[in-house]
Amino acid sequence: MYPTNFDYQKAHSVDEALSAMAANPDLKVIAGGHSLLPAMKLRLAQPPALLDVFGIEEMKGIREEGDVFVVGAMTTHAQILRSQLSLFPEVAGYVGDPMVRNRGTIGGSLAHADPSADYPAAALALGVEFVIRGMEGERVVPADEMFLGMFESAVQPGELLTHLRVPRNVQASAYEKFKHPASHYAIVGIALARHADGQIRAAYTGAGEKAARLTRLEERLNAGQPAGTGLVESADLLGDRFASPEYRAHLVDVLAARGAARV
Repeated sequence: MYPTNFDYQKAHSVDEALSAMAANPDLKVIAGGHSLLPAMKLRLAQPPALLDVFGIEEMKGIREEGDVFVVGAMTTHAQILRSQLSLFPEVAGYVGDPMVRNRGTIGGSLAHADPSADYPAAALALGVEFVIRGMEGERVVPADEMFLGMFESAVQPGELLTHLRVPRNVQASAYEKFKHPASHYAIVGIALARHADGQIRAAYTGAGEKAARLTRLEERLNAGQPAGTGLVESADLLGDRFASPEYRAHLVDVLAARGAARV
């Protein structure tokens, strides 16, 4: 199927993109396009106009800045895979196929807030900070406040996620995933990171309406206890034709124990 007709604009700077969005609130931002374009082809999404931000150079690349890596939102999955970042390279290896990894972007995935995407759980485990810009200026959103619901992030209309601030002092990390065999999206994914102070942060994706912290697992591991079972309540999880809430709760326990053994 083909998408409906739409207008297309391309921005070459953040300021240009923000001005375009202010002038036309109907613009839908497109980065790598591997989430939006399939939905448009199925006509599940029918934006009247697209704003392509993939070519904005100031939103690309990775650099060290104090105790964090500053990662441009338009940095591709393939670049993340080859980087020295904590946890994210392992996660990037699970994303799509080489074509997707060479075009899709980390910022596009995170702003899209797909409840089955891999990066949100990693961002929560790492304690990433998100730099978001709008016409009124820049704000920094902690990972715990980034993912609001199904396909809903803290990036508001008229704003752009421009950069991520990723801690450099992570001692160990792990990502464990039970993936759908066709789409490769997470039925359940578990991310863990041991930080410089020795404390472990953990999160899950794929199981609920949004990625979320695994506080029960964190409490047990930081108290020197095993991961154990009953880490999430099945009543809080999604059920579909791929996995029931109860099965997803079981997968959380199994994958969490595997990840805990690595950190």
